Amino acid sequence: MLANFVPPSTSEYIRVLPEIVLTIGGTILMVAEGFAGERHKRGMAPAALAFLLFAMGGAVLAGMDPGPAFHNLLIVDGYATFFRLLVLAVGVLSVLISASYLTRENADSADYYSLILFSLCGQSLLASANELIMVFIGLEISSIATYVLAGFLRKDKRNNEAAIKYFLLGSFATAFLLYGVGWIYGVTGTTNLQEIHRFLSSPESSYSPLLIGACAAMLFVGFAFKISAAPFQAWAPDVYQGAPAPVSAFMSAAPKAAAFAVFLRVYSVAFSGLTERWQPILWASALATMVIGNFAALRQNNIKRLLAYSSVANAGYVLVAVVAHTENGVAAAMFYLAAYALMNLGAFAIVTHYVNKGERNAGIDDMAGFARQQPFAAALFTWFLMSMIGVPLTGGFFGKFYIFKSAIDSNLIWLAVLGLLNSAVAAYYYLRIIVVMYFHEPGEAARETLPIPGGIRVALIGSAIGVLILGVFPSAVLEFANRSAMLVR
Repeated sequence: MLANFVPPSTSEYIRVLPEIVLTIGGTILMVAEGFAGERHKRGMAPAALAFLLFAMGGAVLAGMDPGPAFHNLLIVDGYATFFRLLVLAVGVLSVLISASYLTRENADSADYYSLILFSLCGQSLLASANELIMVFIGLEISSIATYVLAGFLRKDKRNNEAAIKYFLLGSFATAFLLYGVGWIYGVTGTTNLQEIHRFLSSPESSYSPLLIGACAAMLFVGFAFKISAAPFQAWAPDVYQGAPAPVSAFMSAAPKAAAFAVFLRVYSVAFSGLTERWQPILWASALATMVIGNFAALRQNNIKRLLAYSSVANAGYVLVAVVAHTENGVAAAMFYLAAYALMNLGAFAIVTHYVNKGERNAGIDDMAGFARQQPFAAALFTWFLMSMIGVPLTGGFFGKFYIFKSAIDSNLIWLAVLGLLNSAVAAYYYLRIIVVMYFHEPGEAARETLPIPGGIRVALIGSAIGVLILGVFPSAVLEFANRSAMLVR
């Protein structure tokens, strides 16, 4: 065995450079806190940003030398590079949003930033995973760190409840996924995505279609939980509401993007020959996810809970593109996930600033008169909400346009029509927030709001510019997404 061992090449190490940087960075930050005094704890956020920027550079460098790594366990291509850069960008924005929040809550700690880096390491692995075992490993690295982040403020009962719910339900869903991986290995004798596809496509292969369907269904349970798709979305509102606001922002974008990345790759590669069997299930899940998310959001009075249901509905829109099962559908999903990450993080950045110490101003009515007290922040919040509605010149508009176009091109007319109607329903609860901010008299919450900290201001401006660029010049991102989509077919 050892005589046949071939050590990894330099190229293979370069292809996992983002994960190496994130792992080293997370470890250094965790160890450094023990040597740093109280005065130096605030320097942990800039250090985390530096490691994230190095990891983004590593992702670009790895993307310039695409190919498999470590006996085909991972594969670096344009698709993996896109999602690696997306989740790392979310990480940068999340750190910027978090710094002032942790100071306000007297919770400055390098552990927080270490957990962000470790979670992103798992998500980066998911983006490039070419083996179901690697999918499980990446999912667990990401999930365990995120479970801890959800309960980071240990003295806050809401945080404790959110972490317990997320951990218990997440572990249950992961067990289904792992059981599905075991079954698919028992049937095909492999966990490599391309090898599974070859086995299922070969006329000489003998297997039970019912058993393969059960394997795919169990994998779907694990993925659907991570993207908060129906009928496995119930955890999202409680966890988003109970977790610290910047953690809710992070969870709503990075883990979801990574889960969609691996979801698309698994079903577009391993199970691509079984489209007619899994497409009706995803069709129903996409519709249910949109309906549940949008109609439940209509009744919410807590801003974080409303954005949680909005996140559920947005997962439904992306699932529409998955159901289309075309290269254009994959590209549309990639584009929309980028736009969604920017507009959702921007909205959560405003919420993180506004809820104040102890998150006591988390009600929608608490935002009454916000536009009079802080017109700049209110204008940016309105911009992000308009993008979520799908107003032209925003990234959200072109994201929804490409998604529903891919559905129509795949003859999914009814799904596209129902998706558009759901999008119209969503406009009501987004506009409700705008009305409260601009047309209601300022309340106590608006009057006690402090000036926007520098980190949140940078995150807001960066997100707003990103949403504008995707709305005015969508072609550059979409062309890269189209080229990347061809690699997972």
